[in-house]
This record gives sequence, C-alpha cells and structure tokens, in this order.
Amino acid sequence: MFSVDLLKKAEDFLVLCRKNNWQVATAESCTGGLIAGLLTSVAGSSDVVDRGFITYTNEAKQQMLGVPTNLFEEVGAVSEQVACAMAEGAIRNSNASIAVSVTGIAGPGGATPGKPVGLVHMAVATRDLPTRHQRFVFDGDREAVRLATVEAAVGLMGES
Repeated sequence: MFSVDLLKKAEDFLVLCRKNNWQVATAESCTGGLIAGLLTSVAGSSDVVDRGFITYTNEAKQQMLGVPTNLFEEVGAVSEQVACAMAEGAIRNSNASIAVSVTGIAGPGGATPGKPVGLVHMAVATRDLPTRHQRFVFDGDREAVRLATVEAAVGLMGES
C-alpha cells in the first residue's frame, strides 16, 4: 500500500523517536488513520507509537481531543486553529511526547470558497515546544491528496 520510500521515511522517523525517547500520537481527519497505519507498518513500531485518534467528524474532534466547538463555526474544521487544537488535544489525551494532526478536504467534493479540494492543515505539538502548523494544497484525486498528506506529516514530525 505504501511506497518503499515512504516506509523508509517512517522507519527513519521511528529511529529518531527511539533516540529521543519519544512516544507518538496521531490525530487524523482526512487521512482516516493512514498516518498511524504507515507508522505501524514498520516492524517494532509498538515501542514508539502510543495511539491514534481518527476524528472524522467535528463531534469526534470535540469529544476525543477537546477541540472547542466555537472554532468550527468561526473558522471551520479545515483550519490552522483546528489543526493546532487537534495536535494539542492528542498530546493532552495520550502518553505521547509528539503528536501530529491533519484536517483537510481530500475530495472529490467538499470544497468551499477559499477552501479548495486538496487543502490540508497540519500541526505538530510537543510537550515542550510551541505547536507548529503548516498549510498545504495538494494536487490529484482523493488517494493522491491523502498519500501526500501522510508523507508531509511524517516529514513535519521528523523536523521537530
């Protein structure tokens, strides 16, 4: 399912986690668990991966991660603020020292004015540093957007 290159990036990230004694959590919307799936595709990942939250609905984001409900009305689920709140909620609700979150529009529908198909907001939270955010607009069909999101998430975590 995942390319050899992407599996290698995941393996390298897990090695980095072991060196730093980090546990990892994911908070995923548009990827539906693919980031956690990639990480756990690597043999031995159980010593690093703590848990994954699949929060596809706004209600799940609020209940599982504590995303404030007013954010959905003010800025929408696909936003920097929600991505940051998701990552921070994953840290609060896990044993992880680093968490990544993704929220986006994988398509083919769901676009709104200012929020095109392929738009993804991603955040990485740690226990010790400010939360980092990145915004992407990926090209391609649903599968391409989701896989590009997974690859970018692993890259962003590896930079932390």
